Amino acid sequence: MKESVHGVLRPFVGVALLIGALHVGSGPACAQEFGARAGVSVDPDQFYFGGHVQTEPLIDRLRFRPNVEIGLGDDQTVVGFNVEFAYFFPTRNPWRLYAGGGPALNLITFNDNTEAEGGFNALVGVEHARGLFFEFKIGAIDSPEFKFGVGFTWR
Repeated sequence: MKESVHGVLRPFVGVALLIGALHVGSGPACAQEFGARAGVSVDPDQFYFGGHVQTEPLIDRLRFRPNVEIGLGDDQTVVGFNVEFAYFFPTRNPWRLYAGGGPALNLITFNDNTEAEGGFNALVGVEHARGLFFEFKIGAIDSPEFKFGVGFTWR
């Protein structure tokens, strides 16, 4: 029993460490925005939830937007540590289109075995000026093939 509880908690410890590292290492608090996200993925077929940090623009409208997503279902757990960048296209509308991507480290737990696999995500989304967003991701290598999510960024 103790071994199975340890196996279940291991990904959550990693998530907590990553969130702490992102918070400490991503600059002054006033230059950061934090958010939450949830959605569904295909291959594996899962529900996922997570959080992100978004920086002020690094260059022009390019922002660093690392995130952690925990997928549950399809007899496995996937914890994705996504190092993503997003470019926000100019608009006069409160809704703005963005696109981007980046590498991922995926911890995949199946039948009490956990493996670390690399991946890559390409994304496109739309975000309202007040923080609500909708996002589509296409994954390559060992990232989920397709994700649709909704989230909110606090400013």
